[in-house]
Amino acid sequence: MKKLGFIGAGNMGRALAKGLVDRKVYKAREMIASDVDAAARRKFARATGIEVVRDNLEVVRQAPAIVIAVKPQIIDQVLEEIGASLDNDGTAARKLFVSIAAGVPIARLGSHLGARCRIIRVMPNAPAMVGEGMAALVGGPTASKADLAFALKLFRAVGRAVALNDESLLDAVTAVSGSGPAYVYLFVKAMADGGVEQGLPAKLAYEMALQTLCGAAAQMRQSKLPVEELIRVVASPGGTTEAALRSFAALGFHRVVAQAIKAAADRSRELGS
Repeated sequence: MKKLGFIGAGNMGRALAKGLVDRKVYKAREMIASDVDAAARRKFARATGIEVVRDNLEVVRQAPAIVIAVKPQIIDQVLEEIGASLDNDGTAARKLFVSIAAGVPIARLGSHLGARCRIIRVMPNAPAMVGEGMAALVGGPTASKADLAFALKLFRAVGRAVALNDESLLDAVTAVSGSGPAYVYLFVKAMADGGVEQGLPAKLAYEMALQTLCGAAAQMRQSKLPVEELIRVVASPGGTTEAALRSFAALGFHRVVAQAIKAAADRSRELGS
């Protein structure tokens, strides 16, 4: 793609654009972004060095590939504007739209943009802002394998990305990786709060809980052992870890997490209907 556009210059769009520049996937001069919010435009430009404009249609005119990074609450208005411009100048079939608007299905995107537009829907997550994101992609009916490969390259600039064949799986993706960072933040806070209750200073408890999570995640990635075996390595029979794990089991920890994932997936389905 000769030029990449962003409609929406918020946190996620800015993170993706910065990752593309930092990883040398695109040069700043090869991208353009738009946003109605002047403060968002300034922040985006400072972080990325990319040209930022107020007019969404200027991005559509210049870029053959466009990332739609606006909030779901305003996306219909934005899509209607774009769709009307495509109908007028007959360029729909030459455009690729990559949407990261949470809960907005491909059919809804296509109803505004037109049947000829190539559309890819993506569910990214917040750690993309530090280059450690997890994204899942699904292509629309007119998106090609080359389009999917292109989109995967974009999101691998800010973490990991996978392509799925079934759009309905994005509700589960949303529940696990999209909302998942908040669960991790909550667990780290709970660990730290528990440490404070046992006498640790708050700052030290937080630092220890956070580093423990980071270290455990790194070990899980590097180890060839299954998760159950990794748990057994730490949990000596009759020891402190086993006592904690028994408490988790008694309180229904596994079930609580599963119910939380289901609640998030159910809500995702509601928002997309």
